[in-house]
Amino acid sequence: MFLENTINHRKNTGWIEVICGSMFSGKTEELLRRIKRAEFAGQKVEIFKPAIDKRYDDEDVVSHDKNKMGATPVEASSNLVLLANDCDVVGIDEAQFFDDGIVEVANQLANSGKRVIIAGLDMDFKGRPFGPMPNLMAIAEYVTKVHAICMRTGNLANYSFRKISSDKLVELGEKTEYEPLSRAVFWDELNKITD
Repeated sequence: MFLENTINHRKNTGWIEVICGSMFSGKTEELLRRIKRAEFAGQKVEIFKPAIDKRYDDEDVVSHDKNKMGATPVEASSNLVLLANDCDVVGIDEAQFFDDGIVEVANQLANSGKRVIIAGLDMDFKGRPFGPMPNLMAIAEYVTKVHAICMRTGNLANYSFRKISSDKLVELGEKTEYEPLSRAVFWDELNKITD
């Protein structure tokens, strides 16, 4: 009986993985890679994304390299608990756009035995922690920070510089609106704007 309970306990143990970084760093690509591996292993997988993110497709999660996978757009994080009920592995893309409730939802999913893989921007266009991402990183068992390459120096880039004039926190865009920059270049550019 003890061994059986131990095995069942291990089987029902979930965890949280967070993939974070700047724009163009490969966050979604890494999320898709992990989900595809779980799917290949015969696990039930589902990917969710915030309904607001319609850059490439209304429903699919699509990387900048145009790799894609079917996803379910979600208006509020609270919807995820029911939608992910039959999954072994839950993928969540663009987590920075979800409400703060995503932190408790991720905990609930992991506590119910699911592997939860979350991808999102760790900083906003001003270099500040973005939405629920800091709290998601705090509760995760595994955090992977990926980096882009600075468009100006060729060094590692971990900042998403907004090239257009807008003070809105959420401004969906691509290469015409954002570029990945290294620390020194980012802060130089930000200081030019605020001076």
